[in-house]
Amino acid sequence: MSEVHRVDDSHARFSLGVWRPILERARASPRAITGLLVGGIIVAAIETALPLFVARIIDEARKGPDAVLTPTLIAYAGLFVLFAIGVWVFIDAAGKLATNTAHLLRRDCFAKLQELEQAYFDVRPTGWLVSRLTSDCSKVSGLLPWCLLDFAWCTAIVLAVTTTMFVTNARLAVWALAAVPVMAVICIAFQRLLIASGRHARRISSAMTASYGEMLLGAKTTKALAREEENLADFQELSTTMNFWAMRSAILSSIYVPLMTALAATAGALVLWRGTSDVLAAEGVTLGMLIAFMQFAALYAQPVQELSQRFADILNASSAAERIQSLLATEPSIKDAPHVTTPTAPRILELRFDAVDFSYRVGVPVLEGFSLTVTRGMTVALVGATGGGKSTIVALATRFYEPTSGRVAIDGVDLRDRPLAWFTERVGLVPQVAHLTAGSVRENIRYGRLHATDAEVELAAQRVRAHDFILALEHGYETDVGEGGERLSTGQRQLVALARAVLRDPEILVMDEATSSVDTATEQLVQCGVDEVLRGRIALVVAHRLSTIRRADLILVIDRGRIAEQGTHKQLLAKRGRYFELYTSQFAADRERQILRTHDAEEEKTVASLVLDEE
Repeated sequence: MSEVHRVDDSHARFSLGVWRPILERARASPRAITGLLVGGIIVAAIETALPLFVARIIDEARKGPDAVLTPTLIAYAGLFVLFAIGVWVFIDAAGKLATNTAHLLRRDCFAKLQELEQAYFDVRPTGWLVSRLTSDCSKVSGLLPWCLLDFAWCTAIVLAVTTTMFVTNARLAVWALAAVPVMAVICIAFQRLLIASGRHARRISSAMTASYGEMLLGAKTTKALAREEENLADFQELSTTMNFWAMRSAILSSIYVPLMTALAATAGALVLWRGTSDVLAAEGVTLGMLIAFMQFAALYAQPVQELSQRFADILNASSAAERIQSLLATEPSIKDAPHVTTPTAPRILELRFDAVDFSYRVGVPVLEGFSLTVTRGMTVALVGATGGGKSTIVALATRFYEPTSGRVAIDGVDLRDRPLAWFTERVGLVPQVAHLTAGSVRENIRYGRLHATDAEVELAAQRVRAHDFILALEHGYETDVGEGGERLSTGQRQLVALARAVLRDPEILVMDEATSSVDTATEQLVQCGVDEVLRGRIALVVAHRLSTIRRADLILVIDRGRIAEQGTHKQLLAKRGRYFELYTSQFAADRERQILRTHDAEEEKTVASLVLDEE
């Protein structure tokens, strides 16, 4: 089960500290923040002033023919113009702040992912990581501006309305605020329930995002194994749970909002009841003042609701903020130490493993006491059973991981004492499964060396025998390979990956089952190019097809993290040991397939001949 499914933050405690990375990036837009605060305060001031103008208009109108309404009405209209300007200012500022903050968050989160080591991605589903850069960043950046606005607006309007009411008529002010304590208690109670439901819903939503990602990445596997119904059932379970918590939140909201509205109406009714008697008794309360206080009572309920809602939103989004903060705070386990130095030698002459131990999990060793020296111009092939440690060796050689003990050294210096970027620039990797990006064939070959000329790109393709098939494509080198290279065959994708590694011209070249996805005919064609590419470099080749590494300078048979046998192709065959068994069994299997293909071809010829005779 993925990490996403294990995490339950429904009872997590709120901490403002998780919002610090978001606030730091929001500070990069000071004008937008100022616009929000100023716009909110202007709107609050105008909303507080409007009931007073209404009171003045009503009281003035009651004078009859002596009423002077024109100045008040002009001022009233002017307030609405200012109100519209204030709303425009804070909406514009909110949009800019949300967009800029989301941009900075996504940029920094993506940059952090580029820094992190391979082990970080091994234990986290792709969908889980994608949701950090999409839904989480959007959620917190979209919420932040409106929280800042509401805090400014609500604070301003509560202070302004309270002060205005008590200055105007303290007794009516007390009646207008009578329902506020009850509203505060109900807000707290409902928000706790809404927060719990929201957190449950977000946890399931994150799991659903991860499920989406895994389904899309494994679509072919799903089809091949007829797992559609089981996958649908798993997703339906998540969807049903999500629906439950979403409905729970909706039901709570449908009770909460009308209840708060009723309490606000109650406050207005209390003011009307008490104020009417004062108006009739002529005790210093005019009809206009009474109506103004009723508006104040209704207006006072809005900030209470808004503040409680925004606080709930912050609590609901805190898990997203926490995940972003956790990602940004993650320190790469593989990084440059303070004392690293850049070598002055122009080329790497030697790669050496010195008594290397390595474990992915504590207590489960993959390599034990592994030692190997590879000099420039030497090709070392690694063969053996699956899970023996071959890919781990090349992962250590490329510094995707670091040894648990022992060291990997270049020219006698521990890799950890050399700059990571410097070393990475000198390493080329052709993995078992070629990863291509959406774009043209030319762009994919140039991916590891962006300033290469078109002639250099085509020369690299020629060296690995990919040039001819590329020219045969619809648009040649400008053909779009599709997402993940889906428009090319598996073998064609592998050839493009080989050409990309060749164009990079690495000093250390690692090929991890690089020809395993290429058909036999193409493999024979590619092998000539590979032999040329490997010449003059430090080369590590993990091979399943032993026919591809017969010309290697040294062949290592890896078994359970140790070197079981080593030597050249001829030497190992002469020993008649593990390598001999692997080679002869594979040779027999290849021979059997060749005989079957020949038999099938002869059978097809016979059938065709019989058909012709029949005709």
